[in-house]
Parts: sequence; C-alpha cells; structure tokens
Amino acid sequence: MEFRPCIDIHNGKVKQIVGSSLADEGNQAQENFVAEHDAAYFAKLYQEEGIRGGHIILLNPVGSEYYEATKRQAVNALQAYPHGLQIGGGITAQNAKEFLEAGASHVIVTSYVFREGRIDYERLEELVRAVGKKHIVLDVSCKKTDSGYKVVTDRWQKLTQELVNVALFQKLEPFCDEFLIHAVDVEGKRSGIDETLVQELAAFEGNAITYAGGVSSYEDIEKLKKLGNNRIHVTIGSALDLFGGNLEYKKVKQYTC
Repeated sequence: MEFRPCIDIHNGKVKQIVGSSLADEGNQAQENFVAEHDAAYFAKLYQEEGIRGGHIILLNPVGSEYYEATKRQAVNALQAYPHGLQIGGGITAQNAKEFLEAGASHVIVTSYVFREGRIDYERLEELVRAVGKKHIVLDVSCKKTDSGYKVVTDRWQKLTQELVNVALFQKLEPFCDEFLIHAVDVEGKRSGIDETLVQELAAFEGNAITYAGGVSSYEDIEKLKKLGNNRIHVTIGSALDLFGGNLEYKKVKQYTC
C-alpha cells in the first residue's frame, strides 16, 4: 500500500469537496476546505517528501468560465514537480500529450472513454496511440446501485451501465498502467471507507489500484490495508491535516509504508 496524495482544483482554487455535490451549472460544490496555498505549493511539498503518484483533478469542465484558472493552477503544479504527479479532468486523446509535456507522469481519463454509458474502445485505442499505455490511468469512479457499483462520468454526475468488477478491470487492463477509483457515495464525507467496494477491488490482481473516498481515521487505513491485501493504494483528502482534517500527514505516511 502507498499513500497517493491529491490536489483537487475547483474554480481556480485547491479545495476538498463533497464529491456527490459537484454540479457544472453555476460551478457549484459543497466545500469542506479551501486552501490558502496554490497547487504548486502542495506539489513541492509532495516532492520534498519523495511521494510519487499523486493526482491533480481539474473539477471544472472545459467550457466553464473557471476552466483556464483551474488549468493554470494544475500546470503550475506539474511544473513544480515534474513527472511526479498524475492529472485528470477533461483529458482526451487530443490534449493528453500537452499535459505530459507540462510534466505529468500519467493522464487520468474517464468521460472520454466512457461515452453514452458504455466503454468506447475506439477512443481507448486512440488514447493509447497518442500517449502510450504506460502513461494512462483509467478512472473508474463509481456509485452503488441496485445492480452493483456502476462507473460515473462527467465529474461524477452521469451514471453509466458499466459495472465495476474484475471483468471490467480485465477488459480495461490492456489500455492503461493503473486504475483510480473514487467511491463517490462517501467521497469527501469522512464517514469511513466503502468496505464492500474495497473487497470488489481486492479481487483483481492486475494493474495497480488507488482508492479514494471516506477515509476518516487511521483505523480506516488499517482496514483498507487488510481488506485490500496491502495492494490497494490510498488517497486521503478532506480528513488530512493539510486540508483541515484530523489525520496527520506524516503519520499517514507511516501507516501506509
């Protein structure tokens, strides 16, 4: 298990939000924390600590009035920590290379390849041709439904028909280097991890998986480590002291070693 830090950017500022509250209309979101520091500050901090594989997420869509400010923050962070961070939010085969050239180690993709509720294999192949499998992280963030966990897209606002299970990971594995999963039902709520989802993730033994959502205590980290067979990496946002939470950053590092 590794600690994978995050830098979420919304309306041009580093924030922690309740994932299910995000809305494109009016650029609204329920905020847990708004940082005084910019994204580059956090990127440099992670670099100094020698932590790699964290992710930057642009939470504004390309058409938003805040997109350019959000993107500017993100690019500054990538340049502050070259090849140490991943980036997601509005990534396509057309712009992915731009972010890699700006300093990202990987691009994180959801909506571009989950289109009209299904996997678009033509776009997946186009993305691989553009930047190579080794630079791609597929975000299969999901919500629980009556039929199981389903992938959500467009900043977690649209439900697809794709079920999150071993079969899905096996289909997508040839197209990416890693997977990122936000448990959207508990994202930003500091209410504990989604244990059922973690058990689903632990059944897959292929590409690396990073889990985000609900971590609120050191016990949650231990539980994730156990349920995930010590193979699932963890992201902690709102509960981390860097973002106004109660979990000490340096202590979290110790728990995930």
